[in-house]
Order: sequence, then C-alpha cells, then structure tokens
Amino acid sequence: MARRPTIKDIARRAGVSESAVSFALNGRPGVSEQTRARVRRVAEELGWQPNSAARALSGERSGAVGLVLARPAHTLGVESFFLQLVSGIQEVLSAERIALLFQVVEDIDAECAVHRRWWAERRVDGVLVVDPRTSDPRPELLAGLGLPAVLIGGDGGEGDGGRGEGSSVSRVWADDTRAMTEVLHHLHGLGHRRIVHIAGLPGLAHTARRIAALRAEAERLGLPAGQVRSVPTDYSDTEGAAATRRVLAEPEPPTALVYDNDVMAVAGSAVAAELGIPVPGRLSIVAWDDSALCRVTHPRLTALVRDTAGFGRLAAEELLAVLAGGPPRARESELPRLEPRESTSPPPAAY
Repeated sequence: MARRPTIKDIARRAGVSESAVSFALNGRPGVSEQTRARVRRVAEELGWQPNSAARALSGERSGAVGLVLARPAHTLGVESFFLQLVSGIQEVLSAERIALLFQVVEDIDAECAVHRRWWAERRVDGVLVVDPRTSDPRPELLAGLGLPAVLIGGDGGEGDGGRGEGSSVSRVWADDTRAMTEVLHHLHGLGHRRIVHIAGLPGLAHTARRIAALRAEAERLGLPAGQVRSVPTDYSDTEGAAATRRVLAEPEPPTALVYDNDVMAVAGSAVAAELGIPVPGRLSIVAWDDSALCRVTHPRLTALVRDTAGFGRLAAEELLAVLAGGPPRARESELPRLEPRESTSPPPAAY
C-alpha cells in the first residue's frame, strides 16, 4: 500500500523547513510568496491532502457533515425517498468537497448519542436532521451543543418544541397539510366517501400532520369520522400489505386508499389484485411520493409528485449557509402536486 505523503516529504522536495511548509499550506505569514507557491505546487504533485482529524483537533473544520437515520433498517432498502434526498444533499456537498457521514441507528436516543459523540470528537461541522418527531429532543440538544443543524421535514414552526422562527436550528419543510387536502379533494370529487390513509410511523411529525389534515378536511366536507381514517404502519411493504388486507376485509371496506409512500402503495395494489378487487374499478389508490415504481406498475398509480432531490439540495444549501455564519431560518420547498393516473376513478354505484 502506498504511503501517504507528509509535510516532511514536501519540505524535502521543496528544499525548505517543515515549519515553512506548515506556514505556506495554512496561509500563515512567515514565508515569501515565491516559497508559498513552490510548496503548494510540490504538495499538489505529491497528492498531499490535509489530515481532517488533525485539523479538527486544532479548531479547524472537519470538512464533513453528518446525517443519522433512526428508522428500522429493513425499511430503507426499498424506499426511494431517502435515496433521492441523499442524492440531492450529496450533489451540493460534493461541489464544495464536503463529505457526508451517514449512520443508521435503532431509535432517537441512539441518534442523540451519536450527535453527542460527533460533537465531542469534532467529527462533523454540522448535521442534517430528518424525521421530526411530535415531541423531539434533538433541536434542543443540538442548540445546547452548539452543533449547527438543519431540520428536514418540519412545517416551518414545529419540531423544536414550538419555538418557531425563534429557534436556533434552521429547517426546510414541505406543506403536508395542503398536500393531503389536495389528495382528499381529488378522491371526494370522484365520489369516494370511505377513504383510509395507510400512514407511516406514529410519532413522526409529518405522520401526525397528515393524519390531522385528513381528519380536519373530512370533517369540513361532512364525511363521517369512521369512514375516513388513518392506520399507522412502519412504512414497509409488509406492513402496508397487512394493513391493506385488514381494511379490505371489513364489512364496509374503503373505496379509496392513500399510502404514505410508493412501496406500500405498490404492495397494496398487489394485495387488491390477489383478492380479486379491480383497481380502480372497485378500489382507488394514491401514493404519497411518486417514483418509478408508481409509473411502471399496472395500473399506473396516481401519486403526489415532488422534487425530492431538490428538497435535499435545499437542505444542504441551508446547512452551508449556517456554517458560513447565516442566521437560523425556515425555508419552504415547492408544494407537491397530485398527478392523477389510472389508479383512481369514481367508485362503483354499489359501493
């Protein structure tokens, strides 16, 4: 294995002292511009890069930001949302030659422990925080540590104990309430009155927000509470399919199902086919996040379309702004738009 070049190697080839190399590479006074240029040229020829750990110990930036995901690991390999989100984040960070340190943990307590360790070890300059909780300890923890952070997925004023714009943690957010309202209006306009929302993980702020939006809009439209409701799951295809089986076996089954991700929607469509329930003849299906799965399955699924990679880019750009000394703020991403496809139609008259 090739040995990494050191400051001593640069000094030997450039014909200067090691202290002169240190001054030149760190932009400090004490060497002439000619010497500085020669040292930097030699460093580039040798492929020298600064030691990020040593720089962190000296008070300089580590050149990395962190992302911890506290979700069941088995749900990640099949969900496209996080892949697209991370691709957008990485696009911005790569352009600035900043690394993304990623870790999956079992729960929110473990995530908080990782943040404490990263801060103590100076492993990252800041963190991106996903999946805001209805009662979330992370914003207060990060503010107390002084670790710059951006919360992804709040609503512009929640997820930090209700401190809103006065929070010391920035956030980027999407309006889930308006998106759910659009979905319900689409189904209601087609004539559906029995609608079940196959929701995501309970305890997540956006799950609670979508459930509340569905309930509030159903009440406004005069729909009975028992006929328009939400069923929490873990986002997996397994639980999505199981929840679908349960609700379709009820004496008065729903005529429309709204799934909180594409994977559950495809699993639900497969269950309907297995049970001999035609989509959309007897059952309409809507997926929250559009993906290739929604577009290649038959029938193609009606879905909420949004630029998830763009959401990731926005979050990364906001974190870089915070690291540059900018104030905490809330930035809204574009509103998801509903794209009707073949999986939604009016319910049959008998239903």
